[in-house]
Amino acid sequence: MALRLWASSAANALKISSSGARAAAPAYSISRYFSTVIDGLKYTSSHEWVKNDGSVATIGISDHAQGHLGEVVFVELPETGTKVSQGGAFGNVESVKATSDVNSPISGEVVEVNSKLSETPGLINSSPYEEGWMIKVKPSSPAELEGLLDSAKYTKHCEEEDAH
Repeated sequence: MALRLWASSAANALKISSSGARAAAPAYSISRYFSTVIDGLKYTSSHEWVKNDGSVATIGISDHAQGHLGEVVFVELPETGTKVSQGGAFGNVESVKATSDVNSPISGEVVEVNSKLSETPGLINSSPYEEGWMIKVKPSSPAELEGLLDSAKYTKHCEEEDAH
């Protein structure tokens, strides 16, 4: 009974109706409904995001990625001053499910590291685009941003990936 009450409350909050006859649900992945993709950010097919603020770019992993990882329990990040290359690993994220490399969407020099993540790695789960950012980089090749996915292309990528 408690589960039915919870499900009903959740459905009401999400404005989902389970009454009446319905056509088959569209073939969207769960990420389509529950993962957040932010307009204005650029994404990689390996689920990192980058926010370019001109001279500095902030990098982290997407909501989609953290959802698939599960509870993040440890984060390893580079030191300030480290050079990163587009597509190259700069650190890793350990969750209750797996340890995964985190790749840099762009090349440049690390100018800041989110030190909060060493004490509270779960910020990646609770706030992947704000408090859970990982590194800030001074881009060495700003044109690399043009080859990354925008929010619409990234959403489509996630849907296709989850369909398999």
